[in-house]
Amino acid sequence: MHASRTHPTGVARTLAGAIRSLRVATYNIHKGLSQFNRKLMVHELRERLRVMAADLIFLQEVVGLHERHATRYQNWPEAPQYEFLAESVWPEFAYGKNAVYDGGHHGNAILSRFPIVRWENENISAHAVDQRGLLHAEVGIPGWDQRLHCVCVHLGLRAQWRRQQVDALAQRINAMVPDSAPLIIAGDFNDWHGKAGDSLVQGLRLSEAFQLTMGRPARSYPALIPLLRLDRIYVRGLRVNDTQVHRGRPWSRISDHAALTATMTLA
Repeated sequence: MHASRTHPTGVARTLAGAIRSLRVATYNIHKGLSQFNRKLMVHELRERLRVMAADLIFLQEVVGLHERHATRYQNWPEAPQYEFLAESVWPEFAYGKNAVYDGGHHGNAILSRFPIVRWENENISAHAVDQRGLLHAEVGIPGWDQRLHCVCVHLGLRAQWRRQQVDALAQRINAMVPDSAPLIIAGDFNDWHGKAGDSLVQGLRLSEAFQLTMGRPARSYPALIPLLRLDRIYVRGLRVNDTQVHRGRPWSRISDHAALTATMTLA
């Protein structure tokens, strides 16, 4: 499963003024449904994302198409969820279709206030029953000398699968991201033991945002009372200024994961 898109290289120059600080979010949105799939929450989700006011949002479990849900839930959006969520606020978006099933598919998405110059979705599935991908976008930030590389991931449920997927991620970063370019890797790592994270930090010279500000990755699951440290924001070439876990109500009504945000500047 592989997709890519390229914009004209001059599009970033159409925005006036240099950007000094970025607010970045990552959120597993649970297909726009509440925990246990009882209620459609994608409309409230869109409002909360707007209040969050992030410049870049890394989303997991985003529905591109689901014919059965469209008939089951009242007010199911006509547009794919990534378009519905991005509407009028984030003019640029990329979607990586990973899990494909009868009548639908879902995957990762990146929403951006700034031009996505190029994007590509790479299949990193380690098993046929657990379809996974990494979504790699290059973003043109006004005033920055190099493109910001953004990678949105949702790793597998088994440690063996995660090891293979982290290896694939590392190979891609080493091959396609210059050492001097700013880099953000964010998403749901399903890494409650921290082993995948340790491998990333050591192998790719990354820093985890909450590790920098709070001493440990954030507890993000379940959203009502987070216990497990599943969701992460890793950076390279960026300075993290502050971080926040969006937990409890109303967030716990929207998804089973808490949302994470971090504000950062070029190092």
